[in-house]
Amino acid sequence: MSYEANVRKVIPYTPGEQPEGKVIKLNTNECPYPPSPKVEKALKAMDTDTLRKYPDPLCGGLVSAIALYYGLEKENVFVGVGSDDVLSMCFLTFFNAAKPILFPDITYSFYDVWAEVYRIPFRTVPLREDFTLDPEDYMTENGGIVIANPNAPTGILESPYVIEDIIKANPDSMVIVDEAYIDFGGATVLPLIKKYENLVVVRTMSKSRAMAGMRVGYVFGNPKAIKYLNDVKYSVNSYTMNTPSLIAGIAAMEDDAYFEEITGKVIATREWVKKELKSLGFFFGDSKTNFIFAGHEGTRPGESRAAFAERIFLSLKERNIYVRYFKKPRIDGYLRISMGTDEEMRVLLDILKELI
Repeated sequence: MSYEANVRKVIPYTPGEQPEGKVIKLNTNECPYPPSPKVEKALKAMDTDTLRKYPDPLCGGLVSAIALYYGLEKENVFVGVGSDDVLSMCFLTFFNAAKPILFPDITYSFYDVWAEVYRIPFRTVPLREDFTLDPEDYMTENGGIVIANPNAPTGILESPYVIEDIIKANPDSMVIVDEAYIDFGGATVLPLIKKYENLVVVRTMSKSRAMAGMRVGYVFGNPKAIKYLNDVKYSVNSYTMNTPSLIAGIAAMEDDAYFEEITGKVIATREWVKKELKSLGFFFGDSKTNFIFAGHEGTRPGESRAAFAERIFLSLKERNIYVRYFKKPRIDGYLRISMGTDEEMRVLLDILKELI
């Protein structure tokens, strides 16, 4: 009998391509601008002698900086290695029932991977035709709920009232609201953590704070939920955050003016690109993220939405422009286009005009 009989086998998450060389990279929703100058200054001033010591397992300075920024207590905040790490920890901590957890059929494709690897039963709930969710679908027996809001890859934002209806209807289940993109014009459900014990809200510094390379994610919740997360964290890995990330994270939280500046730039670019894409025949929902999930009816005889999307994806790649294409049911007729600088988006739009 082979050892493989005891191997935990899963189909892994597939991240966006990370091409080398000079390309226009619009496929992984990174920020097109550098981190805050305060981050650069803090890292340059870091005493490298500290790297021989373990980092603070409590992540006290970073937790305090995040809590202060959002007007919360330290007991309301948990941090980890990017939102993927903290989401994984949330799955491991809060989803321990025999009943299936629920999340949309079109959403962040790591959710089903975590469910599989942790052996958590799950059921995907179909979104409506316009990619919005029906809260009634989540008012049934379940072992937990996960909602990305705004959703990825669709970019659709649900009203806080819709999310609250789901939280209220499920007092015995933890509801995880993944707000990775909330800083690009969305209304948060963060105030609801003081009202509902069965809610945790996940954020990241990868997008709106231009720190994808530092891997800083965080969770908001009531003190009891945060304690549960820390208990599991310390049972898996006490030292999740490295010292440079802790230093950079604190500096990023202390530069609100820069944060407002770059998120404002991304939002302005997004709204401009929406108009340009519409003039080229693309259709999409009202994205409240740093990307647009755009479809097209096709421009060649007999060309389907899916054939058009794949053709444009491959043609752009040949020209060293990377966007994201998901060859999956219901969304294979769309391209997810991250917002770059205005100059990068002008290049994209000019080439799209040629290809269409």
